[in-house]
Amino acid sequence: MASDLDIPYRPKHYYIGVDVGTGSARALIIDDEGNSIASAAKTIGEWQPQPGMHEQSVSEIWGSICYAVKEALLQGDVQPESVRSIAFAATCSLALFTHDTDEPVAAGGSESADKNHNVILWMDQRAMSETEAINKTQHELLKYFGGSLSVLMELPKILWLKHHMPEAEFRRCKFYDLHDAVTFIATGNQHFPCTKMCAQDALPIGVDGTAKGWNRDFLEAVQLGILADEDFKRVGGVCRHGRAPSAGTSAGNLSEKSARDLGLHADVVVAVGTIDSYSGWVGTAGLNFDSQQNSPLHSRMAVIAGTSACYIVASRSPVFAKGIWGPYKDWVLPGYWMSEGGQVATGMLLQHVIEVHPAYDAALKLANGSGSSIYNFLDKHLEKMRSKSGALDISYLGRNYFYYGDLYGNRSPIADPSMTGTVVGLTGDKSIDNLAIQYYGVLEFLALQLRHVISAMNENGTEIKSRVISGSVSNNANLARLIATSCDMPVITPRQAGSSTCFGAAILAATASTKTLTGDTDLWSVMHNLGQHGDVRYPEKGTLLKSLLEVKYIIYLEQCERQRVFRDMIEKAVSYHQD
Repeated sequence: MASDLDIPYRPKHYYIGVDVGTGSARALIIDDEGNSIASAAKTIGEWQPQPGMHEQSVSEIWGSICYAVKEALLQGDVQPESVRSIAFAATCSLALFTHDTDEPVAAGGSESADKNHNVILWMDQRAMSETEAINKTQHELLKYFGGSLSVLMELPKILWLKHHMPEAEFRRCKFYDLHDAVTFIATGNQHFPCTKMCAQDALPIGVDGTAKGWNRDFLEAVQLGILADEDFKRVGGVCRHGRAPSAGTSAGNLSEKSARDLGLHADVVVAVGTIDSYSGWVGTAGLNFDSQQNSPLHSRMAVIAGTSACYIVASRSPVFAKGIWGPYKDWVLPGYWMSEGGQVATGMLLQHVIEVHPAYDAALKLANGSGSSIYNFLDKHLEKMRSKSGALDISYLGRNYFYYGDLYGNRSPIADPSMTGTVVGLTGDKSIDNLAIQYYGVLEFLALQLRHVISAMNENGTEIKSRVISGSVSNNANLARLIATSCDMPVITPRQAGSSTCFGAAILAATASTKTLTGDTDLWSVMHNLGQHGDVRYPEKGTLLKSLLEVKYIIYLEQCERQRVFRDMIEKAVSYHQD
């Protein structure tokens, strides 16, 4: 029998994934078996100079990243020399620098004096008129965005800056996706080399309406031809042909300065990162779970639900649908087309509805006193209400409450930013009981709208049969139950559901450790080999909840449609007098 001394020693290697979210930067360290070792986070500030405008600072973001990485190293007792690679995921936000001196540029254009506020946050809605102007071109490439660009995308924001900056200042700008800006700071690598993909005739589509990935014809049609001038020097994260390298390839090594900032060594490989939602897909699509043989990759939808929600699926062929962004070929995984739906607000919607209720302060005080979150408190309160009333199910408590929650417009599947919320069943009740029912009504809406999105996607060619849900909202058991039963599909939740975006970035880092820009390392194999384990919740059959949700889905669709009908009726009445 071999002793421990006979077993050859293999040193542990570690990989770091960083997620730059809306309100914080988080770092996660995993080992070469996919085990999570330690994580840490640091908040990020935000400025709102005007209603609808949201700005951040790259320098503050970098400071928060450095704090989180060093704190995670400390908590995990991980030595810097054992870290092989790092990757960054971030919100789909726009970062501004000068292309000649790499100085930050104020995100407010000529109306802003603070150049350190050089990020236009993803949720910023300043570019409404620019979005309308781009969509009026009816350019054929708009089909890759469900028929129209969203005001949340970067391209309309760049056009807004063109309209609000002196021409000479605008010409000096270089535009980065936020994750590319952080990667640039980490490496100091201004340019990516060309790859064999550059021999193709056409550029891939600019994923999620970002600054990169567009051909000159489209850019000129939307008054942004300058982005393609001089070998795309005004677009960060691309080669001279305007192409971005694949996520999980190497962007270079840490610069000496960045290595010191992060508490790491300069031989650490920096992977090409991605938008946070796609990093969440990388972190969850490779989950290991019971009956996974019945859920091939193309049938798994990744639901990344936090402040907002993104729904991503990798298809074997291109799928076009109204209100669905994509398909984007080879964006993350070679040979697959990525399609993406979403909700503008999930966690943000729950927070809003709870906080404006008259009973919120009393409920929060009770929640704090019991050591639980407001959401856990309300879940327990609903069960107490059910038990006290003798109801068969908590869904019975809100049977006559019908909530439609597009308070911030609709992204998918109807792509209508003018959509708002509607409620049937309001009363004068100001109690905690009523707060709990309104909270449950929002959960129902989120589940029903996800069913609406999946139905639209599957009707147009996707093959979604299960959902992997992650993010800060994913630990809500009532929401998981509602989603599974409403959509009539299993819901798989990672056992570390809140860290999927960080975990996905760490997988990209691990891939880059053995992959060069022209390498052949299989990202899917790394995703599967390092994948977490997930727990499966199956849909209910023949229960009261199922019956109520079937009826409520019909009512949900009616609420969605009637709101638009009512607006048209009002518009006709107003236009009659204006004419």
